[in-house]
Amino acid sequence: MTETQNPKRYDLEERTFQFSKRIRVFVKNLPRTVSNNEDGKQLVRSSGSVGANYIEANESLGKKDFRMRVKISRKEAKESRYWLRLVDVGNSKELEAERGCLVQEATELLCILSAILQKSS
Repeated sequence: MTETQNPKRYDLEERTFQFSKRIRVFVKNLPRTVSNNEDGKQLVRSSGSVGANYIEANESLGKKDFRMRVKISRKEAKESRYWLRLVDVGNSKELEAERGCLVQEATELLCILSAILQKSS
């Protein structure tokens, strides 16, 4: 299938990419603490893995491979939400607001990936 035949698939690839980029900007602006340094690294890794595994799913070798990659992508979205909740934003209302938006986006990605899994059964 080409991009013109199924543009929604590629819209989700772009959406996961944008999520990962927003996470990176967010992490750069966090207060520099030992825990934020470690948690931020985990957050950057898991957010990038959401999209990377979804791209891998789209290039899968079969239905079983597709489902496994989508499951991993969903797991990484869940993990990203966890790390987002854990990082310390200090007293910044802007960072707190952005965290809320990113948690919401992680939750929406989780729901989308869950729906993809249900439909692929």
